[in-house]
Amino acid sequence: DCSWFLFLFCVFLFTLVWLYFAIIILNDFHNFNEFIFKQRKLWLDWSLVLLIATAVLITYSAVLLVLALCLQLCGQPLKLHWLHKTLLILTALVVAAAFTGLGIKWAEEWRSALISLQATGPFLHIGIVGGMTLLAWPLASFIYRTRSAGLKVFLLLVYCAVMIALYLAPLGITSPCIMEENQLPPKPALVGHRGAPMLAPENTLMSLHKAVDCDVQVFETDVMVSADGVPFLMHDEELTRTTNVQAVFPKRAALNSTTFNWTDLQQLDAGSWFLERRPFPSMQSLSDSDRDQATKQKIPSLEQALEAAKQSNISIMFDLRPENHSDYQSFVNATLGVILQSGIPLQQVLWLPDGFREQVKQQAPGLQQVYGRKRLQNEKEPLLRVNLPYQDMSSEEIRQYRQDNISVNLYVVNQPWLFSVLWCSGVSSVTTNACQVLKEMKHPIWLLPSSTYLMIWIVVDCASFLAILWAFLLLKRCSQRRQPAESETDVLLTKINSLMQE
Repeated sequence: DCSWFLFLFCVFLFTLVWLYFAIIILNDFHNFNEFIFKQRKLWLDWSLVLLIATAVLITYSAVLLVLALCLQLCGQPLKLHWLHKTLLILTALVVAAAFTGLGIKWAEEWRSALISLQATGPFLHIGIVGGMTLLAWPLASFIYRTRSAGLKVFLLLVYCAVMIALYLAPLGITSPCIMEENQLPPKPALVGHRGAPMLAPENTLMSLHKAVDCDVQVFETDVMVSADGVPFLMHDEELTRTTNVQAVFPKRAALNSTTFNWTDLQQLDAGSWFLERRPFPSMQSLSDSDRDQATKQKIPSLEQALEAAKQSNISIMFDLRPENHSDYQSFVNATLGVILQSGIPLQQVLWLPDGFREQVKQQAPGLQQVYGRKRLQNEKEPLLRVNLPYQDMSSEEIRQYRQDNISVNLYVVNQPWLFSVLWCSGVSSVTTNACQVLKEMKHPIWLLPSSTYLMIWIVVDCASFLAILWAFLLLKRCSQRRQPAESETDVLLTKINSLMQE
């Protein structure tokens, strides 16, 4: 019973940790959906599958644990059924497999979890202290009933060590949002990731205009060049995910998008897929006019996107793909030619491609050069703008870059908790799919002065200590009251046994 109770408790904690990870990786889960589509040509919002499966596992283990604690408080044995034992082992194996897969295929999410602790650490501390404090009741009940002195000492030592570590845990908890109100940096600017992909088909003019409505300052996109030299907006190397190429050109559907000429590309529908596949839950709130407009979207050329950006007075930032193409230099020349002919102010164009960058600087010195790397120690020309994944920069690095007047843009930031941490850290801007959500945030989710956090820490620890002390003292008194009755029962049982022997 003791072994299975311990195993049940560990499985519950293991599943609870996985639930935390599942919530954290929701920020990046659209990348996983796109990855699965590229591999299997099957589109599904796998985040729903993840959350439903995790909810089932955590509910099952939580219900079993509550029942086990009730039995423990009533002094009854656990007597776990073999079916529950099997299901608990399977639960542990499933969660272990999930963690293993995460570590192998999506290792950067470990860094996302570390960043999340900056947002949740103070509150996780309070929750864990509260949970371990409640555990004092069944622990005290078990200790006062068991006759093994060694087991009593071991359990008490382990419990005391854990509680002391928890009481001192805030010494190691750091968060950029533990600061005074007047120290809060300005709100980061928003960069629309392929426009506003939760409100319109990505990399379309509709998506650009929806991003403008969200007050984004930069429209971020990807550029490819057609077979006849026309730069156009497209992220994937294949056209199957965001167009109806399989219906229009079924024999060429698997070809690289750069093999199509501009006339062919204009025959494709680049919007209906958005309504059919529903890449984001937020699109359910779209109006009828938005749905009708989405079905009319075509693949826009870079020239059309530049004109729309110029009229909307927003900047445009793009990467040029595919980087490993044998004719990449001609792609650079064609793209640069369109920019120079468009008449858009060059300071509104943020150039991300790293290939032939020096050539671009010479031909168009007014372009804003953005680097997808950190600065080097012996940097000849100081960096002014960097564009990096949010996992690649710590809060300390962000603060240092801010002090050195280097603009830092981090991608892709969709969840308010992550936006809050980066806001408190002082990041310049973030690339997001959820511009309509982050636009409404007027303040980080939480902001605590260090003195207030210190007071909360002390109050929680003191309240926990008093509750644990009360639990042990109260249950000790209850156990002492039960001892006479138990001793009389033992005497009666002894007499009955002696009579039966006679």
